[in-house]
Amino acid sequence: MLLGEEVHVLEKDDVLLVPPHVPHAFGAAPGAEADVLFVFTPGMERFDYYRLLDRVHRGEADPAEIAASQDRFDNHYVESPLWRATRG
Repeated sequence: MLLGEEVHVLEKDDVLLVPPHVPHAFGAAPGAEADVLFVFTPGMERFDYYRLLDRVHRGEADPAEIAASQDRFDNHYVESPLWRATRG
């Protein structure tokens, strides 16, 4: 998981807090699967965002819809050379 300018490798049952406005990214290690639990506080409506991600993943929606939804879901994408190199 990317948190700001650091990459953290999480193991089973680990918890990582993401403060507001801190760039972050997550993904399972190549060839691995991961279950993730997200808790938003204060809560905000993001179910439609995750539904959109699923539709893009299944090829049923254009990835451009994600960029178009950034303001609606307060989910802004930024480039991270560290994350790209780590995942690369």
